[in-house]
This record gives sequence, C-alpha cells and structure tokens, in this order.
Amino acid sequence: MADTSAHEVRAATVADVMRPALTTVDQNDHVAAAAYLMKHAGTTALVVLDGHETNRPVGLVTEADIVHAVADGKDVNEVRIHDLMTSAPTVVDGATSVRDAANLMLKDHFRHLPVVGPDGLSGIVDIGDICRALLDQPDTDLDAAAER
Repeated sequence: MADTSAHEVRAATVADVMRPALTTVDQNDHVAAAAYLMKHAGTTALVVLDGHETNRPVGLVTEADIVHAVADGKDVNEVRIHDLMTSAPTVVDGATSVRDAANLMLKDHFRHLPVVGPDGLSGIVDIGDICRALLDQPDTDLDAAAER
C-alpha cells in the first residue's frame, strides 16, 4: 500500500493567488477617475472602500460598469462611482479554497472577488487568477486512480 501522506497536496487558497488591491476608490469619486486608475493600474475592477478606518469594501466597480455607462450616454466626468458600483459585494476570506471561489464565481456570475481579513481588505482575485490556479493544481483524482 502506498504512503498517501507523501502524495497529499494542500488545496490552493484564495490567499495563495490573490493580488493586493493596491488601487481603491471612494464611492464619491467620478467614474472618469476610476477609468483612469484602472488603465494605469492594469486592472479591470476597483474595490470601493467605506472611506473610514475600517478598510471594508462597500462596493466594486468594474470596467463593464464603465462601458455600460458610456454606452448609455452618461458623462463619466459627472457620474459618481456610487451610481454604478455593485453595492455590498460578495467577499471571501483568504482561507477560501480556489475551488470554492471558482464555484461561487460561476454560480453568481462574478469575475472579481474582494478578499477580506480581520483588518479589512486584503486583496482581490479575478477569474483569471482562479483559472490559472486551477490549471496549475495536480488532478488528485486522476493521480489517485493511476496509483491503483
């Protein structure tokens, strides 16, 4: 019988693949500022913080939100982020498995998930981070079947 402990692989967690949410916005900023920040940060979403010292996400604004505003003829220099953002976004903690995050994203049609910890915002993961992590994981079911 093979020693299974030598073949155990710890499942990747969101903390393993998240990126710091280095660029955040306030809900009263205008949408043009969010677009500028996204472009220069090379990101497709910004976490909207509560504006207090709790560092808690109160919203999420994505490039899709901005595209919809422009397509609707809204002036991005006048529209505020609170008018477009997804309020009270679903968040995960760093211990959430990558597989659980993927299931949540698929079920609820999310492309971004803020990651929070005891001190508030820890980072963000997007669908690309999750897919890369899943593709990098060994398929333990196939590995176990091959050993039989």
